[in-house]
Amino acid sequence: MPRYVALEVRRTLRDGGFVVMGAVMPLAMYLLFTNLGITDAQDRAGYARYSMVGMAAYGALGAALAVGGGVAEDKGHGWLRQLRVTPLSPLQVVTGRALTASVTVLPAIVAVLTAGALADGVRLAAWQWAATAVLLWLGTLPFTLLGLGNGYGLTGQTTSVANTACMMGLSVAGGLWIPAEAFPHWLAALSRWTPTARYGDLGWSILDNRAPGLGTVAVLAGWLAVFAGYAVLAYRASARTA
Repeated sequence: MPRYVALEVRRTLRDGGFVVMGAVMPLAMYLLFTNLGITDAQDRAGYARYSMVGMAAYGALGAALAVGGGVAEDKGHGWLRQLRVTPLSPLQVVTGRALTASVTVLPAIVAVLTAGALADGVRLAAWQWAATAVLLWLGTLPFTLLGLGNGYGLTGQTTSVANTACMMGLSVAGGLWIPAEAFPHWLAALSRWTPTARYGDLGWSILDNRAPGLGTVAVLAGWLAVFAGYAVLAYRASARTA
């Protein structure tokens, strides 16, 4: 499988524009959100920290889901049929693509965290910067598997629509754009069970000088299992319909 992962990484990095654009959108949104409508310096500093994590998570989420679009294209080009004649199992194929996607989520995380430090003066200890980046990077795995499931199970056009709907819906419901404290009570309660709210909490907890709670880890692990099962089942289903 290591050779398969290396091949997929090379194929992904050939499309440099995809990697760059994955960082530009969340970076632009972060700079827009933190420079409009907040005049009090203390409030702006606090929101800059919150939004920095939220927009880095949003960008990484989008890049993770976008791997499904590449899978849908591969399905149309016959690449998946070629993989099925190799010794790779469905679980190995899905795992390999998930590992490949881990490369594409990094630019968005690094770009937004860098903007937080340079443009908005966010100050953190060295370990906080490192821990935030690493946790946000590792936390994208459930969303990568969701994107893969969409790519294996849907057509190319439908995959794009589904991934966009997942990205926007989960980002808003998970409080990546607007703090969940501003939600109606029922929506705030529901938000805590979304994977995006717990994903954002990986970074927000570090800003508060604490480790992510067991509840956060448990909810993310649950969604990881659900999306992994979805991706494997979608891959197997695509084999029967190819």
